[in-house]
Amino acid sequence: MEQIPVSLWTLVAGIVVTAFSVWIGHNHTLLPVQASQQAPLVDGFFNIMFTIAIALFLIVEGTILFFLVKFRRRCGDDTDGVPVEGNVPLEIFWTAIPSVIVIGLGIYSVDVFNQMGGFEPGSHAHSPAHVAHASGSAIAATLNNTAAPTTAPSIGIGASKNQSKPADLVVNVRGMQYAWIFEYPNNGVTTGELHVPIGADVQLNLSAQDVIHSFWVPQFRLKQDALPGIATELRFTATKTGTYPVVCAELCGGYHGSMRSQVIVHTPEEYDRWLTESQVAQKQDLHQAVAVNPAELSTAEFLAPHIHNMGVSAATIESLVNSHE
Repeated sequence: MEQIPVSLWTLVAGIVVTAFSVWIGHNHTLLPVQASQQAPLVDGFFNIMFTIAIALFLIVEGTILFFLVKFRRRCGDDTDGVPVEGNVPLEIFWTAIPSVIVIGLGIYSVDVFNQMGGFEPGSHAHSPAHVAHASGSAIAATLNNTAAPTTAPSIGIGASKNQSKPADLVVNVRGMQYAWIFEYPNNGVTTGELHVPIGADVQLNLSAQDVIHSFWVPQFRLKQDALPGIATELRFTATKTGTYPVVCAELCGGYHGSMRSQVIVHTPEEYDRWLTESQVAQKQDLHQAVAVNPAELSTAEFLAPHIHNMGVSAATIESLVNSHE
């Protein structure tokens, strides 16, 4: 039987490697769920890189294994190997192909970065309002802190060419060792976790109080440094309700690993309810307190908010407490 040409074997191997690489590159489970409009852009780029990596791995490792078998030393063969001094066409080939791949990926990555708004961050101004600390229905209080007016930063992932309008929601994010603080300047609410409505165009104005931090939400495929003295921006639109981790991705000190929070994506109705609860909580008359620990309250102070439900007066509560002391 006539021997099959090497070129045909090469073609068949190329088709098999390509098909297998493309399938693996688009059917892996390496990435978390997509939860933002920007996530598919990043995932598409990652899938292309992963496909190329799988193909290169199979070609290189497959060639090594083939040569190990075909050119292995046979028993009793003590002759010298075939002298090979070089192959100029082959060297040009394996230099040109990686060059084309790297240049192509570079152009693709720039396009993805541009579509995400990396080259055109927002330019509209905003004014911070009264800031408060609240956490749902938990005991909280106002934090009387008014910041100076600022303008939107020009560094970071901002508005794209087709998204140059003001954001639907602006949140000021401050990183500090070792926590994230989220301030809603237009609503007078401050929390330790980020709440956003699904489908809203959200702009985060990032800053750092001490050292460099990095705001990262893996499910959003977004990461942006928070720099001391330099404002940065991160703009996104959440597409899936749920609770997702917020991680500091920049080593910022001994407790860097514990600098975590979460972003909660609500339906519009749930977000409005959360915002209303938070605004009510921050209006409670507990001035200059960030939070109240019930264990540190006296019995009378602890029961004071519930007097109207008990059907007794504050004086009665106070007398009952004093009688038992």
